[in-house]
Amino acid sequence: MDFVQLDITAIRQSNSQNNAYVLLLNETIGKRQLPIVIGWCEARSIAIALDGTEEPSRPLTHDLFKTLGDSFDIAVQKVVIHTLIEGVFHAAFHCKHKVTGEEVEIDARTSDAIAIAIRYGCPIFTYEDILARAGIIINSAREDEEIEDLSLEDEDDKIAEPEGLPSMSTKKLKRILAIAIEEEEYEKASEIRDELKKRKGE
Repeated sequence: MDFVQLDITAIRQSNSQNNAYVLLLNETIGKRQLPIVIGWCEARSIAIALDGTEEPSRPLTHDLFKTLGDSFDIAVQKVVIHTLIEGVFHAAFHCKHKVTGEEVEIDARTSDAIAIAIRYGCPIFTYEDILARAGIIINSAREDEEIEDLSLEDEDDKIAEPEGLPSMSTKKLKRILAIAIEEEEYEKASEIRDELKKRKGE
């Protein structure tokens, strides 16, 4: 399967879950965006590493991992988001011993893997099929056309709860998907997108 490299775009507070954040990853070449829900602790750790100005009074867990790796000549070469199961992303970081050349793949939560990747300055990848299934296209010409066409629908459309999606028409689903993306409701957008893809497979 083909690798797609991702860049961290932003971390935003979730509008639908308390103490949850949405980590936005954009493909390096392209317009697709991968939204991943993470916890407050991981969001803070990622933000601190990205900012580079705040120094915690004591080492964070991901800083400790980096210190241990450096102490034993272990480098993280890349992080791969390799699996998506029931809306949960699974990742692994690929390590290499600087002296022996031995390579090891270690399973990890996606948020932890990304926090560690930032500290090592290594690239983040996913597979094309995962991005095709879970990615959201932002500001594409095709979506702009769909949004303009769908604007003729009812003015009181709201972002629906997941259990109400199967009863909606495909046209209405596309409209509320556009609204969800515009309002940065990425979790809801993912659920709506999954319903649309399910219908395509029928």
